[in-house]
Amino acid sequence: MKQRVWILAFLVALSALFVAPFAAMAQDATPGASPVASPAAPPPLASPVPLSSNVTVIAEGLNNPRGLEFGSDGTIYVAEAGTGGTTSTDGQCEQVPPPLGPYTGGDTASISTVDASGTVTKLVDGLPSTQTTAETGGDIIGVADVAQIDGTWYYLLAGGGCSHGHADTPNGVYKINADGTTALVADLSAFIQANPVAQSNAADFEPDETWYSMVAQDGMLYVVGPNHGEVDKVDPTSGDVTRLVDTSATYGHSVPTSIAVGPDGNFYVSTLDTFPILNGDASVYKITSTGDISTVSDGVTASTGIAIDSSGNIYVLETSGPASGGLPFTPGTGRVVMLDPAGLVSTVVASGLTQPTGLTIGPDGNLYASNFGWASPPGSGQIVKITIVSSTATPQATPVV
Repeated sequence: MKQRVWILAFLVALSALFVAPFAAMAQDATPGASPVASPAAPPPLASPVPLSSNVTVIAEGLNNPRGLEFGSDGTIYVAEAGTGGTTSTDGQCEQVPPPLGPYTGGDTASISTVDASGTVTKLVDGLPSTQTTAETGGDIIGVADVAQIDGTWYYLLAGGGCSHGHADTPNGVYKINADGTTALVADLSAFIQANPVAQSNAADFEPDETWYSMVAQDGMLYVVGPNHGEVDKVDPTSGDVTRLVDTSATYGHSVPTSIAVGPDGNFYVSTLDTFPILNGDASVYKITSTGDISTVSDGVTASTGIAIDSSGNIYVLETSGPASGGLPFTPGTGRVVMLDPAGLVSTVVASGLTQPTGLTIGPDGNLYASNFGWASPPGSGQIVKITIVSSTATPQATPVV
């Protein structure tokens, strides 16, 4: 993500406030081929702002949960960024510039499942995770998203690569085998280094990218790179990677984050934009299968998720409201909004979320989101269900300053 130096003061403050009480509860990840039950969840971390009445917590105890997706049996698969680590590759390869870098890595990321009762089970554990410097709060990147094609699950790794403390495990798309092992499908670290975008940001440059989201469409996987600014297509059978669109060439360093496919067959990508967060400063783009890009909305705020229902309604997850109180954003002001046909925010669907990171639509037609998904203590991550209500019963908008 770009200009992240703006969030450093908040990360350090958050670490001082919350990490110590949870440190004793954090547990090292352990690799395992077969699913194992997760340890008991720590006490829930209260949101600074009450959740709107249509939001229900259905799972807890996750470590920086990110993208999530439903399986055919109704099970939720969720990517967890993990808790970082201490392994350094400084001096071995190009590093993320200070103050955020050099990063340090560890094998603490994972992929978990959540069943109908809310039970969390580790499906794959011991995956690469990485964190920024201790001086900047140790923000975490790991497994970013999951997607399914014909019963086979794939995950998008963002915490790998030499610049993230993992010299032997690149960022990329990986396949989850039937026995619980994993295999590299496409090396995205190599692709991004061989295919630079038009307008990278030198002050906030990630040599291995910070891949954020992935969606399956017509047997292909499409991944979003927010730091460089791109959407790339991955063929899971051959591992070939091709660039669908370089968003930086048209929009500069707008930080595209989440991707969804509409009923019209087009891709819709939301952006985070820069810190400090300003109201309505982010966007939603429409991208055709041939890479033509246009703007759908310029009025959303700091988006980290997008979902589209069968009627074409676009829901955008906003990770925070505008900056306030000297911080670059406002904790507890995350929300989900719906866009009208003109691309304007017409409805506040849910409010009171804290650092939410992923959004999807369930088989019941309701929305599901990852909450406490970044800059949050170990084990504080949640999955929440958002019951969609009529416009006459819209939740009160999250207060922002």
